[in-house]
Amino acid sequence: MAVYEHTYQPYAGRLTPLWSRFLVIPQHAYRAVFQSKLFTGLFAICFVCPLIMAIIIYLHHNVNALALFRIQSADIVPINGSFFRVFLMIQSSFAFLLTVLVGPALVSRDLTNNALPLYLCRPFSRAEYVLGKASVLIILLSLITWVPGLLLFIFQSYLEGFGWLTANLWIANAVFVGSVLWIVLLTLFSLALSAWIKWRVAASGALFALLTIPMAIASLISELFRTPWSHLFNPSMLLKFVTDDLFFYDSSSDFDPWMVLPVWSAWIGLAGFVALSLWLLSRKVRAYEVIT
Repeated sequence: MAVYEHTYQPYAGRLTPLWSRFLVIPQHAYRAVFQSKLFTGLFAICFVCPLIMAIIIYLHHNVNALALFRIQSADIVPINGSFFRVFLMIQSSFAFLLTVLVGPALVSRDLTNNALPLYLCRPFSRAEYVLGKASVLIILLSLITWVPGLLLFIFQSYLEGFGWLTANLWIANAVFVGSVLWIVLLTLFSLALSAWIKWRVAASGALFALLTIPMAIASLISELFRTPWSHLFNPSMLLKFVTDDLFFYDSSSDFDPWMVLPVWSAWIGLAGFVALSLWLLSRKVRAYEVIT
């Protein structure tokens, strides 16, 4: 309408609170994500392991069920740190598969279609845009990692008693911190690759290669030069060393002792990968591309 008529009115509807404005992005993203039958099926499969482990916990405390299935309590997997460590390893693998399906398209579509100016011309900062895109994966991956893990811990604590809870709080901490570290790495890696590689298939392949190829190269260098420091370039191995430390698991039981990195160096290596991913995102998430 013509401005001189002065018949236009400002928006008078309900405003989204500033603190939750970034959640608009995952709200609409999930509509497209769950239209994929492949993703929906895989997402449902992700809850099979928590269900089986919940049944195992229940059997430990139900004599009638043990008698019905003719199972001795000594034959059931013990509920301890190793039990939850295996749970985290399984769910982390599923989290990686979900990230490969969802992550590479989060930013690349906006960059390909020049949609970033439409986001950033509104009261929506670059940080809120990145946080909104990241929350798509953070929420999904949380639902299959630390959320069911802590629910299993609470279920075991309820059946075993308050004494078991207080003696094993470190398990809950290990599940939560280990899950969050893996989620942050997967999210930032996928967003950074999505921003720099606009072809979804190529971005998915690059994400898969980023977490598999360095493992083989680092292992080869370690064997040739008898040094563990090559693992600093292997994010999967760095996360393994940190997670093993959280669960008080001796990593040298899986490798030769000289191949195990100090935990402090693994933390520094993970921080370096996070910083690198954020820097790559900051270079690409802009309203306009400036060519010099």
